[in-house]
Amino acid sequence: MEAASVHPHPVPGEGARAGTVAPSSDEIVKAAAWKPADPAPLGLAGFAMTTFVLSMFNANLVNGEGVPVVLGLALAYGGLAQLLAGMWEFRTGNTFGAVAFTSYGAFWLSFWALNVFYAKDIGGNVGHAVGLYLWAWAIFTAYMTVASLKVSGAVALVFVLLTATFILLAIGATGAHETVTHWGGYIGIATAVAAWYASFAAVTNSTFGRTILPTVPLRDL
Repeated sequence: MEAASVHPHPVPGEGARAGTVAPSSDEIVKAAAWKPADPAPLGLAGFAMTTFVLSMFNANLVNGEGVPVVLGLALAYGGLAQLLAGMWEFRTGNTFGAVAFTSYGAFWLSFWALNVFYAKDIGGNVGHAVGLYLWAWAIFTAYMTVASLKVSGAVALVFVLLTATFILLAIGATGAHETVTHWGGYIGIATAVAAWYASFAAVTNSTFGRTILPTVPLRDL
């Protein structure tokens, strides 16, 4: 990847005027050859774990009184770690990864803030307000699903399942349908498993230097 800040042919006297020293040829080569690690496995792992834990509660598979345990994950792993993965995806030039990880990192941070600071101030029908919040994320996820169809089968599966999860949770919240919310929880668990697999495959294939776990690339289809 070419480093935009490096001028391979500096104008005579330019370094002196700016008070800097022109980079050596070795520095230019190193800057051009440097390649950052793939941040996608981190982003997927942060998303998967936080989604899994929350979905266990949404599916009513664990006692609902433990829901606050999700908030720590939402802030640190699903939120901050995934947000950082999104920022690092900008550096790799991956528009899809940058938009996806940054957005879902922001989602988990907003989920944390909503529960810690703002939920108590919602007036009127809380279910409708939360439903609107979830519908908005369902719309975003739906159009990201379209873009994911040129990434890989593993990533596309995550987005298809996540779209279904948001839709079910939005319906459940808007109409206070607990059964629909539970189904959203089950699909959310499946979403987390798919995201974990995509993360597992990416980090394993990168570490071994060859394809150990297939992700079914779709870019050439």
